[in-house]
Amino acid sequence: MHKRQFISLLGALPAWALAGSAAAPSSNYKVGDKLTPAAPVLVNGIRQLKWDDLIPKNWDPYAAYRGLDLAKMRDGDPRTREAMDKVREAWNNAPVVDDLNGNTVRIPGFMIPMDTNKDEVLAFLLVPYFGACIHTPPPPANQIIDVKAKPAVRGSRMMDTVWVTGKLSTVRSDSPFGTVGYRIAAQHVEPYVKEAERK
Repeated sequence: MHKRQFISLLGALPAWALAGSAAAPSSNYKVGDKLTPAAPVLVNGIRQLKWDDLIPKNWDPYAAYRGLDLAKMRDGDPRTREAMDKVREAWNNAPVVDDLNGNTVRIPGFMIPMDTNKDEVLAFLLVPYFGACIHTPPPPANQIIDVKAKPAVRGSRMMDTVWVTGKLSTVRSDSPFGTVGYRIAAQHVEPYVKEAERK
């Protein structure tokens, strides 16, 4: 197995590293693309987060790769499966930033609807890059947010880009798409618009 294939199987490649991946027909994004807003840190007194803010400073998401010779790994080799399982376990148990618990925050991301009623989305996962959990395996738990939308979000689809504002909790849970490290009780969900599109 090629090194890039092994890493992409684990979802380790960041948005921009999955060269050659095609975007969904209705999207301007390619698998792995991240949102990079140029907005201030505080918006109306609410702390605006970047996804890196959800990762403890002393935690290295790539530590589980140390000592692995990815170039020598092949499909069907039990050592490859063992290595993948080791990384997945480390990512499922990724620590959260406890100091963020209870803060009202604003963060952009890609939506994975989880609970819907007709054209309303009642709950969804928010992920940092296009295709996470759908076209690639899930990122670390501290890079997935379970969002409870109240009021419900209308007319949204899989991988729509949104800003979410609400109270953040460090609540770990499991979902069909991966282990989740955070939850937001959303007070407001609005479409994310690229800076260039606003002008």
